[in-house]
Amino acid sequence: MKSSGMGMALLLISVCTLAAQNPYAVALPGYHYEFPRDYFNHPEYQTEWWYYTGNLIASDGHRFGFELTFFRQGVNRDPGKRGTWNVRDLYLAHLALSDLDGQAFYYTERTNRAGPGIAGVDQAQKRIWNGNWNVTWKDSSQELEAVDPRFSVSLALDAEKPPVIHGENGVSQKAEGLGRASHYISLTRLKADGTIQLNGKTYTVSGLAWMDHEFFTHQLGKDQVGWDWFSVQLSDNTELMLYRIRRADGSVDPYSAGTYVPENGKAIHLRRDEFSLMPIGEIWKSPSTGAIYPVAWRVTVPKLGIELRVTTRLESQELVGQSKTVPNYWEGAIELHGLRGKAKVDGAGYLEMTGYDRAVEFSGD
Repeated sequence: MKSSGMGMALLLISVCTLAAQNPYAVALPGYHYEFPRDYFNHPEYQTEWWYYTGNLIASDGHRFGFELTFFRQGVNRDPGKRGTWNVRDLYLAHLALSDLDGQAFYYTERTNRAGPGIAGVDQAQKRIWNGNWNVTWKDSSQELEAVDPRFSVSLALDAEKPPVIHGENGVSQKAEGLGRASHYISLTRLKADGTIQLNGKTYTVSGLAWMDHEFFTHQLGKDQVGWDWFSVQLSDNTELMLYRIRRADGSVDPYSAGTYVPENGKAIHLRRDEFSLMPIGEIWKSPSTGAIYPVAWRVTVPKLGIELRVTTRLESQELVGQSKTVPNYWEGAIELHGLRGKAKVDGAGYLEMTGYDRAVEFSGD
């Protein structure tokens, strides 16, 4: 009991120290998740994002990938500064369309303050929005709408599995130290139906999408420069989320981790030594940033008998931002082929690679 009490005292001292240094909460073990509450806003944390990605096939066979991402970045929590136009948070959003058969990548972004309803996240409205890009919840379904002069995406998303909580004891630990973590939720298999408009043509599309939601204040350590993250939806109705964090010396960080989601939806945590993510030679050099990205990978999860080769139909899927708040990164549609035991298995998903042009930094650090 004495040892336990000492541990609790040290924990409380550390939490108080963090609170004194930063007006935001940090992601700590033991967080109790509630839905639908935790699909929406957590302004007590400095950084929060909602990621939607997916692979779609049109009725004529044309293949697309899409990404719609909403970010909220805390800027000011001074209680004396209030008002409609006070910048408490910045709201950023990224929209990308991968025309996989047409070999073209379209990307746009926007940054807003909340203002009089310009951008925000509201559980009462069941809505996440930035201008006329928005996601609206209706029970377990979501309606996604985003418009650009060159293209638009309109999708209905229906969850085929319950939400997945990544990590252990309520946190996805990313580095050594209290609060170097996030609260991390995914909907790993969303049935998607809707339309894509591109260059004046309308495509009726269907496929699978994935939603990630993370909120945190501190995450990466100073010696961690970026990550490689995979969302994988396999043909046997299972999913994988895997990431490796890269260190400045080129090694893979021990806090790299993942999640396996079986058919029944009950997530299984994967530690660093239980899987492997390995580039296998094919690279793409960005003409915009000069970053060199590995675009072919081998994914193995020995305890599950999984061995997959990852490729992409479109190498140029880099998002080059106008804001220094969010780093440049490669995020694109991927295909997977391989084995589970002796049986063939295929899949599709998304790959995100950050920190290849410069180290990732968060203002909360």
